[in-house]
Amino acid sequence: MQALFVHGMGRSPLSGLPLLLQLRREGLQTSTFGYSVALEAFPEIRERLVARISELADKGSYVVVGHSLGGVLLRAALTSLPQAVRRPRHLFLLGSPVQPSRIAQKLGANPVYRGLAGDCGQLLGSTARMEEIGAMAVPTTAIVGRRGLPWPARVFAGEANDGVVAVSEASAEWIRDQVLVDCVHTLLPSSRRVGEIILERLAQGAARAH
Repeated sequence: MQALFVHGMGRSPLSGLPLLLQLRREGLQTSTFGYSVALEAFPEIRERLVARISELADKGSYVVVGHSLGGVLLRAALTSLPQAVRRPRHLFLLGSPVQPSRIAQKLGANPVYRGLAGDCGQLLGSTARMEEIGAMAVPTTAIVGRRGLPWPARVFAGEANDGVVAVSEASAEWIRDQVLVDCVHTLLPSSRRVGEIILERLAQGAARAH
């Protein structure tokens, strides 16, 4: 089984190393996908990711893991996959918003944020663009942190959050499997518990297949 990791905004493929090592020890073949929000618009990254997923699908069964914006990119790419391309066995969203991000909306007009986050940063705060991505037709598990940080407390008005994404922003009717973990946003790909949840879901899927 192959596993592709897509990092979050402002991070790099290396941010997934602890998780990928954990998955490799259990026999998965892991790889990463990198991008730059400052240099590439969302559609450009999505099309590169579609090509990467298509290459992966040609080699056999696979799962995909997206942290934060990486999950948004994966959802957009999977929606755009040609019909003939094999779909993933499972999609794992780590602290990934499926609703517009309140922090992105709050920062959207800030020139520094606009320069650093680019088109992707604007998409995260846009209700229309986030809704365009739509629901996923593949098995999906959302792993969401609830150990918030003090500084964005007013943004989330007391709602459970991981310091960047509120639980409600990572929730949707089509997500039937959501797991809350005591972790802050940045550390989700480094959390051993997150890796355990992914491996548990893969084992359950394999058992059902037999």
